[in-house]
Amino acid sequence: MSAASKKIEEGLEHMRNAEKSLKTSLLKWRPDYENAADEYNKAATCFRNAKSYEQCKDCLLKAVECFKYNKALFYAAKALDQAVLVSKEMGDLREVAQLAERAANMFQTQGNAESAAASLDKAAKVLEQQRPAEALRLFQHAAEISMIQDSTRQAAEYTSKVARLHVKLQQYDLAADAIRRELGLHQQNESFQATGRLTVALVLVQLARGDVVAAEKAFKEWGNYCEGPEVQTLEALLQAYDEEDPEGAKRALNSPFIKHMDVEYAILARDMPLPEASAAPAPKVTQNNAAVPLYEMPKTDEDDDDEVPQRTVESGDAAAPPISEAPDDEDEYAGGLC
Repeated sequence: MSAASKKIEEGLEHMRNAEKSLKTSLLKWRPDYENAADEYNKAATCFRNAKSYEQCKDCLLKAVECFKYNKALFYAAKALDQAVLVSKEMGDLREVAQLAERAANMFQTQGNAESAAASLDKAAKVLEQQRPAEALRLFQHAAEISMIQDSTRQAAEYTSKVARLHVKLQQYDLAADAIRRELGLHQQNESFQATGRLTVALVLVQLARGDVVAAEKAFKEWGNYCEGPEVQTLEALLQAYDEEDPEGAKRALNSPFIKHMDVEYAILARDMPLPEASAAPAPKVTQNNAAVPLYEMPKTDEDDDDEVPQRTVESGDAAAPPISEAPDDEDEYAGGLC
């Protein structure tokens, strides 16, 4: 028998012991939830070592119910945390957010808000790549819990993750709001270096929204927290957008400082729509020192060549109009035939 098979058999034995603990009889009126939860936990460990993740998750959820009946909410929440990790191993993330929310609620009920926020954070990291919208909700919940506990540093960290996920999902209005909240939290903590970096992020997000005025306002409001390279980059960037200079904007967005920001903001800068250069006024074509509009009808084959200044009248061309010439005093017919 292989090692995995032995572990599965051991796990099944623990499950049978747990079921016996839950049975009642004439002399045993109440199920032994404490012992059952312990046996289910042991069974889950055996199944996990055997890589039988479905059975492992099932045992963990049964242990959660036993802990709840025994009013051991802290251990129930811990079992839910383990179920989140097992779901990750299974590659099945559909229930991860729900499990994390249940664990956080149990931690909070038990009075451990820090563990509640940490549980949401761990689950959100599991979901971040494949289910960013669900991860966003968990990070928001973690930030709210930290704010309630007046843990502004932790709240700023979770809010930062919220802002970056909004950027990743191209929800720029919500991203700008989240960045402003994060700026306020860093200001409370006197984290001025982080405030300067966030100012650049806020300007980028406002430009991505297509609102150059809001970007300039953000720079005026928070730019005094920026360091020298940050100020120079933002000034060049805003000037390029104000003057509709795509090349100048591209140079500013390719600055080393922006490229080394958080990956979401670096990608945003890379994919940022550049300002369009304003169209130059349409030139006019002049002919014989007179302005001629560009929309003048083109000449036909019957028209004269442009190099000939005047048309000569042929004797057989009855349709040709007479050409008036300046009078010549030496012409004997200048006074007419009479």
